[in-house]
Amino acid sequence: MKILYDRFKNYPNRRPHQPLPVEKLNLNDMLSAEKSKVVWFGHSTVFIQIGGKTILCDPVFSNLFWLFSIFTGKRFTEQLPLVPQDFPKIDVVLLSHDHYDHMDYRSIMKIKNKVQRFCVPRGVGTRLRQWGISNEAIAELTYGETLGIENLVFTCTPSQHFSGRGLFDRNKSLWCSWVITSKKSNVFFSGDGAYSSHFKEIGRKYGPFDLSLMECGQANKAFRNIHMVPEKVVQAQIDLQGQLLLPIHWGTFSQSNIDWTNQVERLLRESETKGIKVTTPRIGEIVTIGDERYPSTEWWRELK
Repeated sequence: MKILYDRFKNYPNRRPHQPLPVEKLNLNDMLSAEKSKVVWFGHSTVFIQIGGKTILCDPVFSNLFWLFSIFTGKRFTEQLPLVPQDFPKIDVVLLSHDHYDHMDYRSIMKIKNKVQRFCVPRGVGTRLRQWGISNEAIAELTYGETLGIENLVFTCTPSQHFSGRGLFDRNKSLWCSWVITSKKSNVFFSGDGAYSSHFKEIGRKYGPFDLSLMECGQANKAFRNIHMVPEKVVQAQIDLQGQLLLPIHWGTFSQSNIDWTNQVERLLRESETKGIKVTTPRIGEIVTIGDERYPSTEWWRELK
């Protein structure tokens, strides 16, 4: 009841007071294979070029369907760094779980003909097949399993979350995080999930990581069993042996937070205390993996 109360109470900073700025993505800069690169599209959608391959994580390009939008509100952005029809060939779409804010039907339909392979946790492939995606294009993995695609290895790793899109499919499919490994780069993509000992185990087995794409945490303690509070994100980065942290799962929908910048600001305060490097790119801004000149401006303060 408290969550519902907070959802519909008028908090003045629940949303930004103007649409967030978006940088247009230059594909020539992005696809230069000399160095691996990452672009945050808002929320948990991330476009990656690594080892000369293109990867798109948890694509959501539009507002969520109307019932879910009652709780998340409309997107904070009016534009995208790159519209779906302008994407190049996508070697892998990586999904962490089947929730609407990570697996969006309309977004996937717009890009499905560009995608070579969908790499998903066990059980999620059933829904993709229902959406008309061929079984040959889907790889379903469970924890500890790997998929090799030429010079890349994708490893399905644990997270503490849940799955389901309706009243009767709770936990019928798996949820996960992902490790993406090439000869030169090692990247962790968290998906959603609470803090637990699995981060230390992933770090021990698969780390260290050049870049961690980490859920920024929920400032609402009611979600502590399925999402991290921001301070725990920093501890998770330490456990992972991560070199650079890029916060995701923020800056697009209001969801459970009553102040849209609270989670990232708390994360930055904690990271400074613990000596953790954090990059805070604008939506659409390229982050080059391994480059010490990473974006670090608190750009959202310019909007208040």
